[in-house]
Amino acid sequence: MLAYILNLATLICINAVLAITLNFIMGYAGIFSIAHAIFFGVGAYTAAYFALHVNASIFLVIPVAMVVAGLLSLVLALPALRVRGEYFVAASLGLQVLGVTVFSEWKSVTGGLGGMIGIPPADLFGHAVTDPVQFLLLALCCLFPVLGLTTWLLRSSFGRNLKAIRDSESAAHAFGKNVAFIKTMSVVISAALAAVAGSLYAFYMGFINVESFMLDTSVLLMAMVIIGGTGTLLGPLVGTILLMLLPGVFSYMSFLPQTEIGSIQQIAYGLAMVLLMIYRPGGIVGSSKGKAA
Repeated sequence: MLAYILNLATLICINAVLAITLNFIMGYAGIFSIAHAIFFGVGAYTAAYFALHVNASIFLVIPVAMVVAGLLSLVLALPALRVRGEYFVAASLGLQVLGVTVFSEWKSVTGGLGGMIGIPPADLFGHAVTDPVQFLLLALCCLFPVLGLTTWLLRSSFGRNLKAIRDSESAAHAFGKNVAFIKTMSVVISAALAAVAGSLYAFYMGFINVESFMLDTSVLLMAMVIIGGTGTLLGPLVGTILLMLLPGVFSYMSFLPQTEIGSIQQIAYGLAMVLLMIYRPGGIVGSSKGKAA
């Protein structure tokens, strides 16, 4: 039981980082991306490759993964500067499909469909982090700085500019805001911080393949943000905890067919999002009128 709780808590921390970083662009910049799993994957594959071939030090792996994901995020930032709304969602979907294809076919780097195995444990000051409790503490030590950094950014002038762009890009431009630079930086920051979660995931699992970075993951992350409360500081955390606990709750319901648990989860996610959009558009933490913070 303790092993299950530690595993669940660690995965909650990793997914919370992803939800927080997606909310950074979705809730505050108004950039609705369904390609967030790709930057999660870029961070994981970069961390795994670097750890296998260079060094497993957490202080080297995570910065390298962040830089790679941040640079690649410019591919997403370019359409964000030109299109909005449903057109950008379509563009991000294209990036999601492209990313999954690269992960699957670039066998010399990603291992293809077979994935990457034998990833060494994270090295922290010469100590291999293999104990589940120690890894949970490491995950928390990554989650809190990410939460703190995004909170600080959102409460700064940069965050106010993001909200201005979200509310009215034309008005923000008219007031002299450098809309292109602000949107680009928000995407780069979001992707780079998502790579932190990817690095943790690679070290924690010791094995990664493309199955963890599919469209389903991006949709689940979006559900975490929307259900918790888009454009709120605590919403992504609440949404992550609820959606990560839900599978465990269903698995303990003996009257449900165990072979259909996955489908039942998807139905529950969809139903929760529909009901929230009707009765509480702002999510659990957000305003009942759907106004973002």
